[in-house]
Parts: sequence; C-alpha cells; structure tokens
Amino acid sequence: MTGPSSAPRGERAGTPGSNWETELVSLGEVVVDTDDGESPFGWREPEPPRSNRETRRAAARAARRKK
Repeated sequence: MTGPSSAPRGERAGTPGSNWETELVSLGEVVVDTDDGESPFGWREPEPPRSNRETRRAAARAARRKK
C-alpha cells in the first residue's frame, strides 16, 4: 500500500465545452422613489425588535403607578 503523496496536485482540468465567460448587460437607468423610507436597493429598514416580556411588564407597572 502506498502512502499519501507529498507532491501537491494541481487543479483539475475543466470540462471540455464549458466556459465561464460573463457578459455584463445594462438594463438602463432605474429611478427609485426613496421618499417612502425605502432604500435605493428596494428593501425597507426592518422594524425594531419587540421588547421582551420583562421590559413590557416593567413598562406596564410604571404606567399603573402613574395613574
């Protein structure tokens, strides 16, 4: 039985007929209305996370004390 080779192997040769040529295609100018709080990339800022139960209960206690 032979052990592992100490000589590193090169990268595998590509498959004949396949290529990785990429062509960039411009779709023209896109105008995005950002007055609605939307980013130019089309997504909105996420809502802040809801406060946990302990925080909600503390706020409710404080509101009851003020009455």
